[in-house]
Amino acid sequence: MAADTGQARPAPTLEMVAALAGVSRATVSRVVNGSPSVAPELVRTVQQAVKTLNYVPNRAARTLASRRTYTVTLLVPESTSKVFADPFFATVVEGVAKYLNTTDYMLNMVTSSEANPEKTRRYLMGGNVDGVLVVSHHSGDHSWEHLNDSLPIVFAGRPLVNHRDSCYVEVDNEEGAQAATRRLVETGRKAIATIAGPQDMPPGVDRLAGWQTVLQDAGLDDALVEYGDFTVASGAAAMRRLLARGKPLDGLFAANDQMAAGALEVIKEHGLRIPEDIAVVGFDDDYFATSVTPALTTVHHPISTLGEKMAEVLVDLIEGRPAQRVSRLPISLVVRESA
Repeated sequence: MAADTGQARPAPTLEMVAALAGVSRATVSRVVNGSPSVAPELVRTVQQAVKTLNYVPNRAARTLASRRTYTVTLLVPESTSKVFADPFFATVVEGVAKYLNTTDYMLNMVTSSEANPEKTRRYLMGGNVDGVLVVSHHSGDHSWEHLNDSLPIVFAGRPLVNHRDSCYVEVDNEEGAQAATRRLVETGRKAIATIAGPQDMPPGVDRLAGWQTVLQDAGLDDALVEYGDFTVASGAAAMRRLLARGKPLDGLFAANDQMAAGALEVIKEHGLRIPEDIAVVGFDDDYFATSVTPALTTVHHPISTLGEKMAEVLVDLIEGRPAQRVSRLPISLVVRESA
């Protein structure tokens, strides 16, 4: 038995993999970097040698050679407390990570508020990342401004400003809101309110527009509007304001499930029944839709798929492949007890 010298063994090299596989160093390099030009049988041979030697590619050397960091940033222009309280963001991250796990790219996350957009912009434009995914952007946020000039960038939903050349992935928020409101109309509701989202964000604008369109087409009043910020607390506060108006109200479309959950609690606090007195429909089909009683009728938003598609488009942009500028994912209405 050989004596243990106490010295660490040298890390396996590309040359050692090539020698074990019986191929050239260039062939190993092509296999490691995912080139499609290597014959399948050679790919299998090289991969077996990589596994046998426990070879790990030198990411630093690859970065120098390609001038890439193999890192992408998920930028969320919201407070950290809001990000970690909202299941939407966790589900987006799940989808992004699922796609990036099939690539060489790593993910980091930056939360940013209007308080210091310049710090965020310096970091993103300082050669630290290869591309940016922007989620939950507001028209007044400037942390991502001008990034398109320097970095590939993909948005969740169309930017409300300077969006003509931007790549984005979205659902048809207006169509989803129409489906939700039509459900209320079809069940005989005549006084249908909405708790709309922030009007500096695409989902807030589009979901309000969808609600208005259906009510106007049905000849119903569209004056019962209050606003929230997509949180449970804001939904509860908006519902209290609606009920305080003292006007007839038998249906509610909330622009997301969190605000719907807040509204449900207030409706019950006032001794009203759901759906007998007020039917409620939400949007997203997330944790809140099934954790409340009664369970929410809601618009299913494929949030994980949204994250996955955003990552796919971004990697295509980074690597110079043709990328779809606008991607729209399908939505559907999920009928439960609340409507």
